[in-house]
Amino acid sequence: MNSNSNSNLSSNSNSTLPSYTLINFEILDQPNVAELRHALEKGSDDLKLETLKKIILLTLNGQPQPQLLMPIIQYLLPSKNKHLKKLLHFYWEVCPKYDDSGKLKQEMILVCNAIRNDLQHPNEFIRGSTLRFLQKLSDSELLDPLIPTVRSCLEHRHSYVRKNAVFAVWSIYNQFDYLIPDAAELLEAFLAAESDSTCKRNAFVTLSDINPSSALDYLHVLFDNVASFDELMQLSIIELIRKDCHSENPNKNQYIRTIYELLDSPSHSVKYEAATTLNALTDNPAAVKSAASAFINLIVNVSDNNVKLIVLARLNDMHTKHNHLLDPLIMDILDVLSAPDMEVKRKALKIVLEMVTSRNVDQVIDYLKKELIKTTSSQDLERLVEYRQLLIQSIHNISVKYSQVASSVIETLMSFLGDSNNPSAIDVIAFVREVVEKFPTLRPTIINQLFKTFHHIKSGKVFRGALWIIGEYAESSDDIQIAFEKMRGVLGQIPILAAEQQAYDAQEYTEDKEATNENKLVTTTKVLADGTYATETTVSTAEDASRLAAVKAATKPPLRGLVLNGDFFTASVLASTLTKLVLRLVSNNDTDSSVQNAHKAEAMLMMTSIVRVGQTKFVSTAIDEDSAERILGCVTALAETNAAASASFTGVFLHDTKQAYATMVADAEAKAAEKARSTERVHKVQPDDVISFRHFKKSRDVDTREFELDLSRATGGTEADAVGDDFMSKLQRIVQLTGFSDSVYAEAYVNIHQFDIILDVLLVNQTGYTLSNLNIEFATLGDLKIVERPSTTTLAPHAFHTLKASVKVSSTETGVIFGNIAFDALGSGGGSGEGTNIVLNDIHVDIMDYIKPATCTESQFRAMWSEFEWENKVHVNTTIDDLRVYLQHIMKSTNMACLTPDASMSGECDFLSANMYARSVFGEDALANISLEKTVDVGEGCIQGHVRIRSKTQGIALSLGDKISLAQKVVEE
Repeated sequence: MNSNSNSNLSSNSNSTLPSYTLINFEILDQPNVAELRHALEKGSDDLKLETLKKIILLTLNGQPQPQLLMPIIQYLLPSKNKHLKKLLHFYWEVCPKYDDSGKLKQEMILVCNAIRNDLQHPNEFIRGSTLRFLQKLSDSELLDPLIPTVRSCLEHRHSYVRKNAVFAVWSIYNQFDYLIPDAAELLEAFLAAESDSTCKRNAFVTLSDINPSSALDYLHVLFDNVASFDELMQLSIIELIRKDCHSENPNKNQYIRTIYELLDSPSHSVKYEAATTLNALTDNPAAVKSAASAFINLIVNVSDNNVKLIVLARLNDMHTKHNHLLDPLIMDILDVLSAPDMEVKRKALKIVLEMVTSRNVDQVIDYLKKELIKTTSSQDLERLVEYRQLLIQSIHNISVKYSQVASSVIETLMSFLGDSNNPSAIDVIAFVREVVEKFPTLRPTIINQLFKTFHHIKSGKVFRGALWIIGEYAESSDDIQIAFEKMRGVLGQIPILAAEQQAYDAQEYTEDKEATNENKLVTTTKVLADGTYATETTVSTAEDASRLAAVKAATKPPLRGLVLNGDFFTASVLASTLTKLVLRLVSNNDTDSSVQNAHKAEAMLMMTSIVRVGQTKFVSTAIDEDSAERILGCVTALAETNAAASASFTGVFLHDTKQAYATMVADAEAKAAEKARSTERVHKVQPDDVISFRHFKKSRDVDTREFELDLSRATGGTEADAVGDDFMSKLQRIVQLTGFSDSVYAEAYVNIHQFDIILDVLLVNQTGYTLSNLNIEFATLGDLKIVERPSTTTLAPHAFHTLKASVKVSSTETGVIFGNIAFDALGSGGGSGEGTNIVLNDIHVDIMDYIKPATCTESQFRAMWSEFEWENKVHVNTTIDDLRVYLQHIMKSTNMACLTPDASMSGECDFLSANMYARSVFGEDALANISLEKTVDVGEGCIQGHVRIRSKTQGIALSLGDKISLAQKVVEE
């Protein structure tokens, strides 16, 4: 891109020289003036077109070719070619029109005459295009002789000429109002006589700008017919009304009635502008509801998703401003869910959730249930998976808030527990778990419904949630016995190992006998005690592999299949559930001891059977040590005969686990209430507060901090920006680039602003001679790009100079800026012994400037944790002796938010595990898990553990790891 200013375009010292931008200018074999003149004189129309294009490009590139002006007038002006006339308009716009003395060239008189002839041309296209060209002229001497002709074009028979003549009058009046002093009266007369809608609209817009009072007088005459006007005229009227109502206006009621009429316009743009204007004109409830209804109608009927999202944003703003005034329209907003775009559905449901009240909650829930049922009957299941999950989450939020509808949706939602779409089923079980805790009256219904759908569950995570609910809330002896029956059904024949071995022995080998003795290497991956991975290779015959594959491929009950596929976490939850049920059955004391012993023995058989089969070849992955220890611990709890120990186990299994979840739910409710209070509108300024005018105060009474805060807000900043951007914080961002003994001392102030880094470099010539051609060259490592390079300068002896360089940041990865200073030393005599090139110190861009704390759900965290491939493990090495203090220190050092609730980390314990999450300004996710253990020794090194960081890119994982390694030993006092 090259930008040039043509110095010959104007000699008027008061006028601003125009600047033209040339993109991709390239003329191979650039012709000379004689060749161009010959082509203009002797060439065909096509050759003249190409020649004129070259002349225009040369003029834009700073080579105006003034000697070709007369040939162009002589040979091109008389042409009747329309394309050539159109191209001539571009040339008249950029060509040099003034001589060196600042007077209009004599040749331009001929041009002016030609323009006048075109304005009087019988062809309406030529007239109209010439009038459009006049809107680009800014030379009063050229426009003055054309004014009568322009005025006459307002009365031309063709509307194309008239509508362009109106805008030509507008353009001329805006630049040189003395050329058409009666423009307002002229347009009033034009409007009175005009019949074409486009011409009337152009004249009305022009009159609104030139003389708004005349336009308003004209509008008052037409108030009764506004609804019959075309779309463009209606939009112009709305714009004029909006401008006229910035202050109190006696015609406001009439304007509101007019806008009301336009809400029913068939034009979507008119309806949108009318609703927006009506919302700005009045806060009358009826008007607000009418505007909201118009917005909803737009969302439903417009096909463009971008328009839907824009109007939804407007609707959300209206709801925020008018609180519950729009609640009666909630069912109309639900009609927006028929839109195919997922983002539109999500925004619409977000608005609906804020509008739900006890009056309309039943209607909303019924509608959402119908939508949820539709997702199961539709053929396009893949497209509706996300929509189904969104509906389930919405029903969850409403039901938890309004207990009266929870019972009506629980059965519908629990039918999705067996959904093949894992996220939907997980959301349902999370909803059921919260409802069963918060609403004790619904527990029998939920437990019975859970028993009915238990055998349909396919996901291990859903199984774990269902088992936990049964273990905690199946309290009656009848429910416990039914729970055992259901678990037998989903686990299959017990013992598992014997049943699998029997199926294995029953398999017949059908391959050729020659293949019987062939050996096959089977490689498996194991996790060692230190967390590393190791491979184990075993030898098996083809016959064994064939039989084993047939056994594994056989159809199995759902929970048994999960266990054999290596999901021993679910198996450990099953063991815990069995233990709770047996202990509760014993504590109820309403069953015979034989029944209690039978269930205890059956539970122990199930658990030991899982441990045994987990150590054999029938599982895809051997049972891990933690799961085996957990299951055997449950067996020990059931086998305990000591009364005191048994009571202790009963307290842990039957009371502590339920209390932990109740505490977590209460903590979540407290956080939600705190968030609601923070977002609640509060009147920070009372009506009777004294207004403070800073300009009327004495200088000693002025609060400078208040001034800085106001200035920061006015420039789009925040209070934190105003407070934090003080002198000391700036000093911390200064980086020394050269040494004090170098010929040139340089330091840079690094100013980071979102995606840009601005380096403000100070240069000091520390020598007694002049340094010429001094240039700083910067280069970058990482996702940084130099946008603006410092210019070359000359430094006098002991002089100072500042310059700037801009760097564009495109990723959160830590980057490095390096470079050197090169200069020529004048008068040094070459005896100083110093070179003319100085290498600069590196500038490291801190990743913390782009990382911000963020939050996400547990399921989202786990999904990202399993998806992200880059991991960095940092071992803990700190002098801090408190687990919570160390966690807070790491969170502050890395700008990460803790996702683990405080209730889960409360109390005294020598272990701590927490998840942390942050998000960069570029939308990149950073996950971390911190696992700590406090040793017996108190003092340095008493905390052991590690911090695991995962991200989608390697740079974030390494950068955060380095940040933690540097910061974990430093503790701020």
